Amino acid sequence: MDTNILLENGTNELEVLEFTLGKNHYGINVAKVREILAFQEVTPVPNSHPSVEGIFMPRDVMISVINLKNCIGMPDDNNEGFFIITNFNQLNIAFHVDMVLGIHRISWTDIILPGVTVSGAEEGVSTGVVKMDDRLIVILDFEKIVTDISPETGLKVSDIEKLGERERFTEPIYIAEDSALLSNMISSCLEKAGYTNLTICPNGQELWDKLEAMKKQGNVRNRVSLVITDIEMPMMDGHRLTKLIKSDDVLKEIPVVIFSSLVNDEMRRKGEALGADAQLSKPEIGILVQSIDNLLGIQGE
Repeated sequence: MDTNILLENGTNELEVLEFTLGKNHYGINVAKVREILAFQEVTPVPNSHPSVEGIFMPRDVMISVINLKNCIGMPDDNNEGFFIITNFNQLNIAFHVDMVLGIHRISWTDIILPGVTVSGAEEGVSTGVVKMDDRLIVILDFEKIVTDISPETGLKVSDIEKLGERERFTEPIYIAEDSALLSNMISSCLEKAGYTNLTICPNGQELWDKLEAMKKQGNVRNRVSLVITDIEMPMMDGHRLTKLIKSDDVLKEIPVVIFSSLVNDEMRRKGEALGADAQLSKPEIGILVQSIDNLLGIQGE
């Protein structure tokens, strides 16, 4: 598999691994994929979620196996198929699929928002749709799938409660996050931590457009104290947004925090090359608050 794109910075492109469930075509960002294995028997776990087939241990690493057909309400015809081994949100998870077809390089601008074309059982677990030749590839929201199965793998909201009462801070913070659920959770957590002046944008393009407009009006540094961005977003991803901010003479001093399920050693090196001021994995909301405190020179309690 050619994954040279992982060596490139800020191209606003991604590689999508195409796979099938029944006759339908789906996709996952290659950045989440560690390897693909042929089906093998797994050990069932008593009292587990209905979508969890069980566990197995390739190379002494325990991995949970999730049946994707079960997750999206499709009948399971017991095809052996393949396991797509993933790593995100600091978790190793295998997704059981029927066939793996190949990798496509696409631009985030070519991804159609799911509400336009997707309905039914898949609507809640899709982040976008790509038209490829004569077929549609539905890109699934794997973070939501995993969080629905195991809520404790999501944002560690309890970390915010541990901070206790804090002062109110009025520094304007802009957030780029395409998941409505996560953007609401992030903003709620930051407000509990004292940061009340928040602007949420559903993708990097919208946030960049706001920065460009403010730059024309002047005094942008007084209107934006810090930017928090996801990586995976339609229209413009977080790496492209970071590159644009950090290569702009007016905007480059604005601190940029990448807050994403994709942050690992490889992605961290990429973010550093782009000039990100901090990079955090998505469950660590408490550490996000600490990073904001540090970057804005605020003494946390």
